[in-house]
Amino acid sequence: MQPAERALTCLVTGATGYVGGRLVPELLAAGHRVRVLTRSPRKLRDVPWSDRVEIAEGDATDPEAVRRACEGVDVTYYLVHSLGVGPSFEEKDRRTAEVVARAVREAGVGRLVYLGGLEPDDEELSPHLRSRAEVARVLLGSGVPTVVLRAAVVIGSGSVSFEMLRYLTERLPVMVTPRWVHSRIQPIAIRDVLRYLVGCATLPPDVHRCFDIGGPDVMDYATMMQRYAEVTGLPRRRILPVPIFTASLSSHWVGVITPVPASIARPLVESLRNTVVCSEHDIARYVPDPPEGLLGFDEAVRLAVLKVRDNAVDTRWTGASVPGAPSDPLPSDPDWAGGSLYLDERTRETDASPDALWRVVEGIGGETGWYSFPLAWEVRGWLDRAVGGVGLRRGRRDPRDLYVGDALDWWRVEELEEARLLRLRAEMRVPGLAWLEFHVERSDAGRTRLRQKATFHPLGLAGQLYWWSVSPFHGIVFGSMIRNICRAAEALEGGDERAATKRAA
Repeated sequence: MQPAERALTCLVTGATGYVGGRLVPELLAAGHRVRVLTRSPRKLRDVPWSDRVEIAEGDATDPEAVRRACEGVDVTYYLVHSLGVGPSFEEKDRRTAEVVARAVREAGVGRLVYLGGLEPDDEELSPHLRSRAEVARVLLGSGVPTVVLRAAVVIGSGSVSFEMLRYLTERLPVMVTPRWVHSRIQPIAIRDVLRYLVGCATLPPDVHRCFDIGGPDVMDYATMMQRYAEVTGLPRRRILPVPIFTASLSSHWVGVITPVPASIARPLVESLRNTVVCSEHDIARYVPDPPEGLLGFDEAVRLAVLKVRDNAVDTRWTGASVPGAPSDPLPSDPDWAGGSLYLDERTRETDASPDALWRVVEGIGGETGWYSFPLAWEVRGWLDRAVGGVGLRRGRRDPRDLYVGDALDWWRVEELEEARLLRLRAEMRVPGLAWLEFHVERSDAGRTRLRQKATFHPLGLAGQLYWWSVSPFHGIVFGSMIRNICRAAEALEGGDERAATKRAA
Protein backbone atom coordinates (compact mmCIF):
# COMPACT_ATOMS: atom_id res chain seq x y z
CA MET A 1 0.00 0.00 0.00
CA GLN A 2 1.43 3.36 -1.05
CA PRO A 3 1.62 6.05 1.68
CA ALA A 4 -1.17 8.63 1.41
CA GLU A 5 -0.39 12.19 0.32
CA ARG A 6 -1.88 13.46 3.58
CA ALA A 7 -2.16 11.47 6.78
CA LEU A 8 -5.76 11.28 7.95
CA THR A 9 -7.29 10.21 11.23
CA CYS A 10 -9.57 7.27 10.52
CA LEU A 11 -12.15 5.77 12.86
CA VAL A 12 -12.89 2.09 12.19
CA THR A 13 -16.05 0.64 13.70
CA GLY A 14 -16.30 -3.14 13.67
CA ALA A 15 -12.53 -3.61 14.08
CA THR A 16 -13.07 -7.02 15.69
CA GLY A 17 -14.97 -8.15 12.62
CA TYR A 18 -13.69 -9.78 9.46
CA VAL A 19 -13.23 -6.73 7.22
CA GLY A 20 -12.49 -4.22 9.98
CA GLY A 21 -9.69 -6.31 11.46
CA ARG A 22 -7.98 -6.47 8.08
CA LEU A 23 -8.64 -2.84 7.12
CA VAL A 24 -6.79 -1.38 10.11
CA PRO A 25 -3.27 -2.56 9.11
CA GLU A 26 -3.92 -1.44 5.51
CA LEU A 27 -4.80 2.08 6.71
CA LEU A 28 -1.68 2.12 8.89
CA ALA A 29 0.44 0.99 5.93
CA ALA A 30 -1.03 3.87 3.91
CA GLY A 31 0.28 6.32 6.53
CA HIS A 32 -3.01 7.12 8.26
CA ARG A 33 -3.67 7.39 11.99
CA VAL A 34 -6.27 4.88 13.20
CA ARG A 35 -8.73 4.87 16.06
CA VAL A 36 -11.00 1.86 16.60
CA LEU A 37 -14.34 1.75 18.38
CA THR A 38 -15.06 -1.56 20.10
CA ARG A 39 -17.13 -2.71 23.02
CA SER A 40 -14.62 -5.51 23.71
CA PRO A 41 -11.02 -4.14 23.72
CA ARG A 42 -9.76 -7.51 25.04
CA LYS A 43 -10.61 -9.07 21.66
CA LEU A 44 -7.90 -6.86 20.12
CA ARG A 45 -5.23 -7.81 22.67
CA ASP A 46 -3.49 -10.34 20.42
CA VAL A 47 -3.87 -8.72 17.00
CA PRO A 48 -0.48 -7.56 15.67
CA TRP A 49 -1.50 -3.91 15.23
CA SER A 50 -3.11 -3.29 18.64
CA ASP A 51 -0.22 -1.16 19.96
CA ARG A 52 -0.29 1.10 16.87
CA VAL A 53 -3.89 2.31 17.18
CA GLU A 54 -5.98 4.29 19.62
CA ILE A 55 -8.71 2.13 21.13
CA ALA A 56 -12.00 3.80 22.07
CA GLU A 57 -14.20 1.56 24.21
CA GLY A 58 -17.90 1.78 23.52
CA ASP A 59 -20.89 0.34 21.71
CA ALA A 60 -21.90 1.66 18.29
CA THR A 61 -25.48 1.94 19.58
CA ASP A 62 -24.39 4.36 22.35
CA PRO A 63 -24.69 7.95 21.03
CA GLU A 64 -22.29 9.41 23.59
CA ALA A 65 -19.60 6.75 23.03
CA VAL A 66 -19.80 7.20 19.25
CA ARG A 67 -19.72 11.00 19.55
CA ARG A 68 -16.52 10.85 21.64
CA ALA A 69 -14.94 8.40 19.23
CA CYS A 70 -15.69 10.70 16.25
CA GLU A 71 -13.98 13.75 17.75
CA GLY A 72 -11.07 14.90 15.58
CA VAL A 73 -11.73 12.20 12.96
CA ASP A 74 -11.39 12.80 9.20
CA VAL A 75 -12.88 9.52 7.95
CA THR A 76 -15.26 7.08 9.65
CA TYR A 77 -15.61 3.52 8.38
CA TYR A 78 -18.95 1.94 9.19
CA LEU A 79 -18.37 -1.84 9.27
CA VAL A 80 -20.81 -3.09 11.89
CA HIS A 81 -23.86 -5.30 11.43
CA SER A 82 -26.22 -7.30 13.61
CA LEU A 83 -26.32 -10.68 11.89
CA GLY A 84 -26.90 -13.44 14.40
CA VAL A 85 -28.89 -11.37 16.92
CA GLY A 86 -32.22 -12.82 15.80
CA PRO A 87 -35.14 -11.58 13.70
CA SER A 88 -34.74 -8.02 15.04
CA PHE A 89 -31.38 -7.48 13.30
CA GLU A 90 -32.91 -5.14 10.68
CA GLU A 91 -34.25 -2.74 13.29
CA LYS A 92 -30.99 -2.82 15.27
CA ASP A 93 -28.94 -2.14 12.13
CA ARG A 94 -31.14 0.86 11.27
CA ARG A 95 -30.93 2.34 14.79
CA THR A 96 -27.15 1.85 14.92
CA ALA A 97 -26.75 3.55 11.54
CA GLU A 98 -28.86 6.49 12.74
CA VAL A 99 -26.65 6.88 15.83
CA VAL A 100 -23.45 6.90 13.76
CA ALA A 101 -24.93 9.23 11.09
CA ARG A 102 -25.84 11.80 13.73
CA ALA A 103 -22.46 11.50 15.48
CA VAL A 104 -20.35 11.99 12.33
CA ARG A 105 -22.43 15.03 11.34
CA GLU A 106 -22.17 16.67 14.77
CA ALA A 107 -18.43 15.92 15.02
CA GLY A 108 -17.70 17.44 11.61
CA VAL A 109 -16.25 14.21 10.13
CA GLY A 110 -15.20 14.80 6.54
CA ARG A 111 -16.01 11.40 5.02
CA LEU A 112 -18.15 8.37 5.83
CA VAL A 113 -17.43 4.98 4.17
CA TYR A 114 -19.75 1.96 4.35
CA LEU A 115 -19.36 -1.56 2.98
CA GLY A 116 -22.81 -2.82 2.03
CA GLY A 117 -24.33 -5.42 -0.27
CA LEU A 118 -25.19 -5.44 -3.96
CA GLU A 119 -28.84 -4.66 -4.69
CA PRO A 120 -30.31 -6.43 -7.73
CA ASP A 121 -32.90 -4.60 -9.84
CA ASP A 122 -36.46 -5.91 -10.07
CA GLU A 123 -36.00 -8.56 -7.36
CA GLU A 124 -37.42 -8.81 -3.88
CA LEU A 125 -34.46 -8.36 -1.56
CA SER A 126 -33.69 -10.80 1.22
CA PRO A 127 -33.94 -9.34 4.75
CA HIS A 128 -30.13 -9.19 4.91
CA LEU A 129 -29.75 -7.23 1.66
CA ARG A 130 -32.81 -5.13 2.50
CA SER A 131 -31.16 -4.16 5.80
CA ARG A 132 -27.89 -3.33 4.05
CA ALA A 133 -29.79 -1.08 1.61
CA GLU A 134 -31.60 0.70 4.44
CA VAL A 135 -28.33 1.34 6.30
CA ALA A 136 -26.88 2.79 3.09
CA ARG A 137 -29.85 5.20 2.77
CA VAL A 138 -29.48 6.32 6.39
CA LEU A 139 -25.76 7.01 6.01
CA LEU A 140 -26.16 8.76 2.64
CA GLY A 141 -28.69 11.02 4.35
CA SER A 142 -26.32 11.94 7.18
CA GLY A 143 -25.27 15.25 5.64
CA VAL A 144 -21.66 14.02 5.49
CA PRO A 145 -19.97 13.06 2.17
CA THR A 146 -20.57 9.32 2.05
CA VAL A 147 -19.43 6.43 -0.12
CA VAL A 148 -21.25 3.10 -0.07
CA LEU A 149 -19.31 0.19 -1.55
CA ARG A 150 -21.70 -2.59 -2.53
CA ALA A 151 -20.19 -6.09 -2.72
CA ALA A 152 -21.40 -9.68 -3.04
CA VAL A 153 -19.46 -12.65 -1.59
CA VAL A 154 -16.06 -11.65 -0.21
CA ILE A 155 -13.41 -14.33 -0.74
CA GLY A 156 -10.96 -14.69 2.13
CA SER A 157 -10.33 -16.88 5.16
CA GLY A 158 -12.70 -15.71 7.91
CA SER A 159 -15.40 -14.24 5.66
CA VAL A 160 -18.69 -15.87 6.70
CA SER A 161 -19.83 -16.36 3.09
CA PHE A 162 -16.48 -17.87 2.16
CA GLU A 163 -16.44 -20.17 5.20
CA MET A 164 -19.88 -21.50 4.22
CA LEU A 165 -18.55 -22.20 0.72
CA ARG A 166 -15.42 -23.85 2.14
CA TYR A 167 -17.20 -26.21 4.54
CA LEU A 168 -19.99 -27.19 2.15
CA THR A 169 -17.53 -28.03 -0.61
CA GLU A 170 -14.98 -29.83 1.56
CA ARG A 171 -17.45 -31.90 3.56
CA LEU A 172 -19.95 -32.93 0.89
CA PRO A 173 -18.72 -34.75 -2.23
CA VAL A 174 -22.40 -35.22 -3.15
CA MET A 175 -24.78 -32.38 -2.35
CA VAL A 176 -28.55 -32.11 -2.46
CA THR A 177 -28.90 -28.35 -2.75
CA PRO A 178 -31.56 -25.62 -2.89
CA ARG A 179 -32.33 -23.72 -6.09
CA TRP A 180 -30.14 -20.82 -5.03
CA VAL A 181 -27.04 -22.70 -6.18
CA HIS A 182 -27.87 -21.33 -9.66
CA SER A 183 -28.15 -17.65 -8.64
CA ARG A 184 -25.56 -15.44 -10.37
CA ILE A 185 -22.86 -13.99 -8.12
CA GLN A 186 -19.88 -11.71 -8.68
CA PRO A 187 -17.44 -12.50 -5.82
CA ILE A 188 -14.55 -10.25 -4.89
CA ALA A 189 -11.24 -10.96 -3.14
CA ILE A 190 -10.70 -9.41 0.28
CA ARG A 191 -7.50 -7.82 -1.06
CA ASP A 192 -9.47 -5.77 -3.58
CA VAL A 193 -12.18 -4.85 -1.06
CA LEU A 194 -9.52 -3.42 1.24
CA ARG A 195 -7.84 -1.53 -1.61
CA TYR A 196 -11.15 0.17 -2.41
CA LEU A 197 -11.86 0.95 1.24
CA VAL A 198 -8.44 2.55 1.77
CA GLY A 199 -8.75 4.49 -1.50
CA CYS A 200 -12.10 5.94 -0.42
CA ALA A 201 -10.43 7.79 2.46
CA THR A 202 -8.99 10.40 0.07
CA LEU A 203 -11.88 10.82 -2.37
CA PRO A 204 -12.88 14.41 -3.27
CA PRO A 205 -15.57 15.81 -0.95
CA ASP A 206 -18.11 16.05 -3.79
CA VAL A 207 -18.16 12.24 -4.23
CA HIS A 208 -21.35 11.17 -2.49
CA ARG A 209 -22.83 7.96 -3.90
CA CYS A 210 -22.89 4.15 -4.09
CA PHE A 211 -20.35 2.13 -6.07
CA ASP A 212 -20.66 -1.52 -7.09
CA ILE A 213 -17.47 -3.52 -6.50
CA GLY A 214 -16.76 -7.05 -7.70
CA GLY A 215 -14.05 -9.27 -9.09
CA PRO A 216 -13.59 -10.24 -12.75
CA ASP A 217 -15.64 -13.47 -12.52
CA VAL A 218 -19.42 -13.89 -12.61
CA MET A 219 -20.69 -17.38 -11.78
CA ASP A 220 -23.37 -19.24 -9.86
CA TYR A 221 -22.86 -20.85 -6.46
CA ALA A 222 -22.61 -24.33 -7.95
CA THR A 223 -19.73 -23.17 -10.14
CA MET A 224 -18.06 -21.55 -7.13
CA MET A 225 -18.16 -24.89 -5.31
CA GLN A 226 -16.77 -26.78 -8.30
CA ARG A 227 -13.95 -24.28 -8.79
CA TYR A 228 -13.15 -24.30 -5.06
CA ALA A 229 -12.86 -28.10 -5.29
CA GLU A 230 -10.60 -27.84 -8.33
CA VAL A 231 -8.28 -25.26 -6.73
CA THR A 232 -7.96 -27.25 -3.50
CA GLY A 233 -7.41 -30.60 -5.20
CA LEU A 234 -10.75 -32.17 -4.33
CA PRO A 235 -12.66 -34.42 -6.76
CA ARG A 236 -15.46 -32.82 -8.74
CA ARG A 237 -18.58 -32.41 -6.58
CA ARG A 238 -21.96 -33.85 -7.55
CA ILE A 239 -24.63 -31.18 -7.06
CA LEU A 240 -28.33 -32.09 -7.18
CA PRO A 241 -30.65 -29.06 -6.84
CA VAL A 242 -33.96 -29.76 -5.08
CA PRO A 243 -36.73 -27.11 -5.37
CA ILE A 244 -38.40 -27.94 -2.03
CA PHE A 245 -35.51 -26.51 0.02
CA THR A 246 -36.82 -23.30 1.63
CA ALA A 247 -34.47 -20.67 3.09
CA SER A 248 -35.30 -21.92 6.57
CA LEU A 249 -34.51 -25.53 5.66
CA SER A 250 -31.36 -24.42 3.85
CA SER A 251 -30.06 -22.48 6.86
CA HIS A 252 -30.62 -25.47 9.18
CA TRP A 253 -28.94 -27.72 6.63
CA VAL A 254 -25.94 -25.36 6.51
CA GLY A 255 -25.93 -25.31 10.32
CA VAL A 256 -25.70 -29.11 10.44
CA ILE A 257 -23.01 -29.44 7.75
CA THR A 258 -20.85 -26.46 8.75
CA PRO A 259 -19.77 -24.89 12.07
CA VAL A 260 -21.16 -21.50 10.94
CA PRO A 261 -23.96 -20.67 13.43
CA ALA A 262 -27.45 -21.06 11.92
CA SER A 263 -28.43 -17.58 13.18
CA ILE A 264 -25.72 -16.12 10.94
CA ALA A 265 -26.13 -18.60 8.09
CA ARG A 266 -29.85 -18.03 7.65
CA PRO A 267 -29.83 -14.36 6.50
CA LEU A 268 -26.86 -15.09 4.24
CA VAL A 269 -28.53 -18.16 2.73
CA GLU A 270 -31.67 -16.12 2.08
CA SER A 271 -29.51 -13.56 0.25
CA LEU A 272 -28.19 -16.24 -2.11
CA ARG A 273 -31.52 -16.34 -3.91
CA ASN A 274 -30.80 -12.83 -5.22
CA THR A 275 -28.74 -12.01 -8.30
CA VAL A 276 -25.75 -10.05 -7.02
CA VAL A 277 -23.79 -8.80 -10.03
CA CYS A 278 -22.25 -5.33 -10.51
CA SER A 279 -24.12 -2.95 -12.81
CA GLU A 280 -21.23 -0.46 -13.07
CA HIS A 281 -17.52 -0.10 -12.35
CA ASP A 282 -17.36 3.67 -11.76
CA ILE A 283 -15.12 3.22 -8.71
CA ALA A 284 -12.18 2.67 -11.10
CA ARG A 285 -12.29 6.41 -11.97
CA TYR A 286 -11.29 7.20 -8.39
CA VAL A 287 -9.48 4.03 -7.27
CA PRO A 288 -7.90 2.57 -10.43
CA ASP A 289 -7.59 -1.17 -10.89
CA PRO A 290 -4.07 -2.49 -10.18
CA PRO A 291 -1.86 -3.01 -13.26
CA GLU A 292 -2.25 -6.79 -12.98
CA GLY A 293 -6.05 -6.45 -12.73
CA LEU A 294 -8.52 -7.46 -10.06
CA LEU A 295 -7.90 -10.80 -8.38
CA GLY A 296 -9.87 -13.66 -9.92
CA PHE A 297 -11.89 -16.20 -7.97
CA ASP A 298 -9.40 -19.05 -8.31
CA GLU A 299 -6.43 -16.99 -7.13
CA ALA A 300 -8.44 -15.52 -4.25
CA VAL A 301 -9.33 -19.04 -3.09
CA ARG A 302 -5.72 -20.13 -3.47
CA LEU A 303 -4.56 -17.28 -1.23
CA ALA A 304 -7.27 -17.99 1.34
CA VAL A 305 -6.79 -21.75 1.54
CA LEU A 306 -3.53 -23.04 0.20
CA LYS A 307 -1.11 -20.78 2.05
CA VAL A 308 -1.46 -22.94 5.15
CA ARG A 309 -0.60 -25.98 3.05
CA ASP A 310 2.54 -24.42 1.65
CA ASN A 311 3.83 -22.88 4.87
CA ALA A 312 2.05 -23.62 8.11
CA VAL A 313 4.27 -21.22 10.07
CA ASP A 314 2.47 -18.24 8.53
CA THR A 315 -0.88 -18.95 10.17
CA ARG A 316 -2.33 -18.74 13.64
CA TRP A 317 -2.91 -22.50 13.48
CA THR A 318 0.71 -23.10 14.38
CA GLY A 319 1.01 -20.22 16.80
CA ALA A 320 2.21 -17.37 14.58
CA SER A 321 1.06 -13.94 15.68
CA VAL A 322 1.58 -11.79 12.61
CA PRO A 323 -0.50 -12.59 9.52
CA GLY A 324 1.31 -11.81 6.30
CA ALA A 325 -1.62 -10.87 4.04
CA PRO A 326 -5.30 -9.84 4.19
CA SER A 327 -6.27 -13.42 3.30
CA ASP A 328 -4.60 -14.82 6.45
CA PRO A 329 -6.49 -15.60 9.67
CA LEU A 330 -6.55 -13.18 12.62
CA PRO A 331 -6.81 -13.98 16.34
CA SER A 332 -10.07 -11.99 16.42
CA ASP A 333 -11.73 -14.28 13.85
CA PRO A 334 -14.45 -16.61 15.20
CA ASP A 335 -13.45 -20.13 16.17
CA TRP A 336 -15.22 -21.64 13.16
CA ALA A 337 -13.28 -19.52 10.64
CA GLY A 338 -10.30 -20.88 8.77
CA GLY A 339 -11.54 -24.39 8.01
CA SER A 340 -11.48 -27.53 10.15
CA LEU A 341 -8.47 -28.05 12.35
CA TYR A 342 -8.15 -30.94 14.79
CA LEU A 343 -5.75 -30.95 17.74
CA ASP A 344 -4.40 -33.51 20.18
CA GLU A 345 -2.48 -31.47 22.75
CA ARG A 346 -0.84 -32.92 25.86
CA THR A 347 1.38 -31.50 28.61
CA ARG A 348 3.61 -33.28 31.13
CA GLU A 349 6.13 -32.06 33.70
CA THR A 350 9.34 -33.82 34.66
CA ASP A 351 12.25 -33.40 37.08
CA ALA A 352 14.71 -33.84 34.21
CA SER A 353 16.57 -30.73 33.08
CA PRO A 354 15.47 -28.89 29.90
CA ASP A 355 18.78 -29.94 28.31
CA ALA A 356 18.14 -33.65 28.97
CA LEU A 357 14.57 -33.40 27.74
CA TRP A 358 15.67 -31.60 24.58
CA ARG A 359 18.31 -34.24 23.86
CA VAL A 360 15.60 -36.91 23.92
CA VAL A 361 13.24 -34.84 21.75
CA GLU A 362 15.91 -34.02 19.17
CA GLY A 363 16.98 -37.68 19.05
CA ILE A 364 13.51 -39.02 18.27
CA GLY A 365 12.80 -41.27 15.28
CA GLY A 366 15.12 -43.33 13.10
CA GLU A 367 16.82 -46.15 14.99
CA THR A 368 15.68 -44.66 18.31
CA GLY A 369 11.99 -44.89 17.43
CA TRP A 370 8.99 -42.86 18.59
CA TYR A 371 8.64 -43.85 22.27
CA SER A 372 5.23 -45.40 21.61
CA PHE A 373 4.24 -48.89 20.37
CA PRO A 374 6.98 -49.65 17.81
CA LEU A 375 4.87 -52.29 16.07
CA ALA A 376 2.05 -49.82 15.48
CA TRP A 377 4.50 -47.36 13.89
CA GLU A 378 5.96 -50.15 11.74
CA VAL A 379 2.51 -51.19 10.53
CA ARG A 380 1.60 -47.59 9.74
CA GLY A 381 4.86 -47.29 7.80
CA TRP A 382 4.12 -50.43 5.80
CA LEU A 383 0.64 -49.17 4.96
CA ASP A 384 2.05 -45.86 3.82
CA ARG A 385 4.56 -47.54 1.52
CA ALA A 386 1.81 -49.79 0.13
CA VAL A 387 -0.01 -46.70 -1.20
CA GLY A 388 3.13 -45.06 -2.57
CA GLY A 389 4.23 -43.12 0.50
CA VAL A 390 7.67 -42.84 2.06
CA GLY A 391 6.93 -44.98 5.13
CA LEU A 392 9.68 -45.19 7.76
CA ARG A 393 12.47 -46.10 5.36
CA ARG A 394 14.15 -42.67 5.31
CA GLY A 395 15.27 -42.76 8.95
CA ARG A 396 17.49 -39.89 10.11
CA ARG A 397 20.45 -38.10 8.59
CA ASP A 398 22.23 -37.95 11.95
CA PRO A 399 21.43 -39.88 15.16
CA ARG A 400 21.68 -36.80 17.39
CA ASP A 401 21.29 -33.51 15.52
CA LEU A 402 18.43 -32.19 13.40
CA TYR A 403 18.24 -29.22 11.05
CA VAL A 404 15.32 -27.51 9.35
CA GLY A 405 14.55 -29.42 6.14
CA ASP A 406 15.83 -32.79 7.41
CA ALA A 407 13.81 -35.90 6.58
CA LEU A 408 12.86 -37.86 9.69
CA ASP A 409 11.08 -41.11 8.80
CA TRP A 410 7.80 -39.94 7.25
CA TRP A 411 8.19 -36.44 8.72
CA ARG A 412 10.09 -33.33 7.59
CA VAL A 413 11.63 -30.88 10.08
CA GLU A 414 9.70 -27.68 9.42
CA GLU A 415 10.83 -25.57 12.37
CA LEU A 416 13.55 -25.99 15.00
CA GLU A 417 14.49 -23.61 17.80
CA GLU A 418 17.41 -25.08 19.72
CA ALA A 419 16.41 -26.43 23.15
CA ARG A 420 12.87 -25.07 22.74
CA LEU A 421 10.80 -26.17 19.73
CA LEU A 422 10.71 -29.00 17.20
CA ARG A 423 7.93 -28.95 14.59
CA LEU A 424 7.57 -31.82 12.14
CA ARG A 425 5.35 -31.85 9.04
CA ALA A 426 4.01 -35.23 7.89
CA GLU A 427 4.91 -36.43 4.39
CA MET A 428 3.05 -39.72 4.58
CA ARG A 429 -0.03 -40.29 2.44
CA VAL A 430 -3.00 -38.83 4.37
CA PRO A 431 -6.09 -36.94 3.15
CA GLY A 432 -4.95 -33.66 4.66
CA LEU A 433 -2.00 -32.02 6.38
CA ALA A 434 -0.48 -33.11 9.69
CA TRP A 435 2.10 -31.68 12.09
CA LEU A 436 3.69 -32.91 15.31
CA GLU A 437 5.25 -30.37 17.70
CA PHE A 438 7.33 -30.61 20.86
CA HIS A 439 7.85 -27.55 23.11
CA VAL A 440 10.36 -27.69 25.98
CA GLU A 441 9.89 -25.00 28.64
CA ARG A 442 10.10 -24.20 32.33
CA SER A 443 6.94 -24.40 34.43
CA ASP A 444 5.99 -21.82 37.05
CA ALA A 445 7.09 -24.30 39.71
CA GLY A 446 10.57 -24.49 38.19
CA ARG A 447 10.14 -27.96 36.73
CA THR A 448 10.64 -28.85 33.07
CA ARG A 449 7.49 -29.00 30.97
CA LEU A 450 6.96 -30.80 27.66
CA ARG A 451 4.06 -29.70 25.48
CA GLN A 452 3.25 -32.09 22.67
CA LYS A 453 0.76 -31.15 19.96
CA ALA A 454 -0.52 -33.13 16.97
CA THR A 455 -2.41 -31.02 14.43
CA PHE A 456 -4.45 -32.22 11.46
CA HIS A 457 -6.03 -30.13 8.70
CA PRO A 458 -8.37 -32.47 6.78
CA LEU A 459 -8.89 -32.34 3.03
CA GLY A 460 -12.48 -33.09 2.10
CA LEU A 461 -14.75 -35.72 3.58
CA ALA A 462 -11.97 -38.33 3.40
CA GLY A 463 -9.88 -36.17 5.74
CA GLN A 464 -12.76 -35.86 8.22
CA LEU A 465 -13.31 -39.63 8.20
CA TYR A 466 -9.57 -40.30 8.57
CA TRP A 467 -9.30 -38.14 11.68
CA TRP A 468 -12.32 -39.67 13.39
CA SER A 469 -11.15 -43.21 12.54
CA VAL A 470 -7.72 -42.74 14.15
CA SER A 471 -8.62 -40.38 17.01
CA PRO A 472 -9.70 -43.23 19.37
CA PHE A 473 -6.08 -44.46 19.32
CA HIS A 474 -4.52 -41.08 20.09
CA GLY A 475 -4.80 -41.54 23.82
CA ILE A 476 -2.69 -44.67 23.54
CA VAL A 477 -0.18 -43.47 20.94
CA PHE A 478 0.33 -39.85 21.93
CA GLY A 479 -0.29 -40.40 25.63
CA SER A 480 2.44 -43.03 25.89
CA MET A 481 4.73 -40.95 23.66
CA ILE A 482 4.85 -37.93 25.96
CA ARG A 483 5.05 -40.12 29.05
CA ASN A 484 7.96 -42.20 27.71
CA ILE A 485 9.86 -39.18 26.41
CA CYS A 486 9.79 -37.63 29.89
CA ARG A 487 10.86 -40.92 31.49
CA ALA A 488 13.71 -41.24 28.99
CA ALA A 489 14.84 -37.71 29.89
CA GLU A 490 14.82 -38.61 33.57
CA ALA A 491 16.90 -41.71 32.85
CA LEU A 492 19.31 -39.65 30.78
CA GLU A 493 19.55 -37.11 33.58
CA GLY A 494 20.52 -39.96 35.88
CA GLY A 495 23.33 -40.96 33.54
CA ASP A 496 21.67 -44.12 32.16
CA GLU A 497 21.75 -43.45 28.42
CA ARG A 498 20.98 -47.11 27.58
CA ALA A 499 17.81 -46.99 29.65
CA ALA A 500 16.85 -43.73 27.99
CA THR A 501 17.22 -45.31 24.56
CA LYS A 502 15.31 -48.44 25.59
CA ARG A 503 12.35 -46.26 26.53
CA ALA A 504 11.86 -45.54 22.83
CA ALA A 505 11.50 -49.22 22.00
